[in-house]
Amino acid sequence: MPEILGISSVIVYPVLIFLAFLLLRSIRRLYEYERGVVFTLGKYTGTRGPGLTLIIPILQSMRVVDMRLKTAEIPRQEVMTKDNIPMLVNAVVYFKVISPEDVINKIENHVYAIRQYTQAALRDVIGNGEMDFVLTEREQIAESIKKIVDAETSGWGVDVESIKIQEVELPAEMKRAMAKQAEAERERRAMIINSSGELSASENLRQAAENLARSSGALHLRTLQTIRDIAADPSEKIVLFLPSDLGRALGSIAGVDKK
Repeated sequence: MPEILGISSVIVYPVLIFLAFLLLRSIRRLYEYERGVVFTLGKYTGTRGPGLTLIIPILQSMRVVDMRLKTAEIPRQEVMTKDNIPMLVNAVVYFKVISPEDVINKIENHVYAIRQYTQAALRDVIGNGEMDFVLTEREQIAESIKKIVDAETSGWGVDVESIKIQEVELPAEMKRAMAKQAEAERERRAMIINSSGELSASENLRQAAENLARSSGALHLRTLQTIRDIAADPSEKIVLFLPSDLGRALGSIAGVDKK
């Protein structure tokens, strides 16, 4: 009898340990931002929510999908615009999973697929636009790329939130040409502003001369003001002021001598 008990204990203890191990393996924990896609004998049988869930060992398996917002960086690449200008462009895609069962069943690596598809759409959209359009309409380009990518990835169980173009780099010679163009434009504006100022000043001077001509004493007052301004300047120059009548008198005397 003791021998039978010893043999049974040798058999029962390993079985209990194995059952306990299977029980621990069957209990799975999912966080709030995770979903579990369950397969029974290789067939999809449901999606589990956050918390504790039971999985039948050997018969069932579960793939965990992260539902949080993710980013995929599009590496810098050279793109030729419609007017044959090469550009180096990089972007970032913001997306999240909305259907975990489709992400698992319909595509192998959705992050890699989104990155590659966005890269192709980026080349297509920028390739159909000219350089000035690419430099000034980044938001519109990003929205066009988003529509293209979102239309394809919605069948994968992924929603593209937004696409941002981070940097657009031009060749060095194109940068120099654009800098010269901007400098010429600034010089043109400066000349226009300067000429407008001279025109306004000449108009004001004309009006001032007309006002001074209407009054005989106004010119004398202006002369006195000029003398005061010169006297305020501490220079070593000597300035002699002669009345205008003296010039006319000397002219008349010279005319008499000629006669």
